[in-house]
Amino acid sequence: MCAAALLAAQVIAADTSVDEGRQLVDAFVTDVITLSGRFEQSLIDAEGQVLEVTKGTLEIQRPGQFRWAYTEPYEQWLIADGLNIWSYDLDLEQVTVKPQADALANTPALLLGGSDAAMEQFDYEGSVVENGLTWVKLVPLNTESGFKRVELAFNERQLSQMVFFDNLEQTTFVVLHDVTVNEPIDAARFEFTVPDDVDVVGSPASADLTAD
Repeated sequence: MCAAALLAAQVIAADTSVDEGRQLVDAFVTDVITLSGRFEQSLIDAEGQVLEVTKGTLEIQRPGQFRWAYTEPYEQWLIADGLNIWSYDLDLEQVTVKPQADALANTPALLLGGSDAAMEQFDYEGSVVENGLTWVKLVPLNTESGFKRVELAFNERQLSQMVFFDNLEQTTFVVLHDVTVNEPIDAARFEFTVPDDVDVVGSPASADLTAD
């Protein structure tokens, strides 16, 4: 995962029809109920320098649940249980919780774990083909979302790469591996219980779910 790979992914090699690109992203949002796999994520600055590389696992259960777990170089869990998002930093022994509806609005995470209405918060701006991948370009309707655009790459109709361009001129490049779609995932994977002696920052949407 490097800046050169990211730049190559943006070269317009051949136009695809609007219908084809739109069909790919619509099918991903509406037809994929569960998804699991590994990811490798690179954070790249405005000058094209790689600031950080992280690895982990991703699990999605639509609508509204996902688990994004970093395993390298540090361990951190990001769990959406359908009502709240829990961010657990194991090294710092700290949990941050936010109401899910507010935290995900107009963000790329909404495309991953949201409902089939997620595309209503994005403009579809076409697609291109590069090295066998179909790249779909999306722009959040809300300019205050923190992101300027999102690009999703599909390989044989399956999501394989993602690029997020934020308002700080930084780019997050994600490559997915060993992806499995529409296979059962244990519901407990999307539940979070606050460990003993761990600081909690923020308030959940419902006090009854602080330890769900």
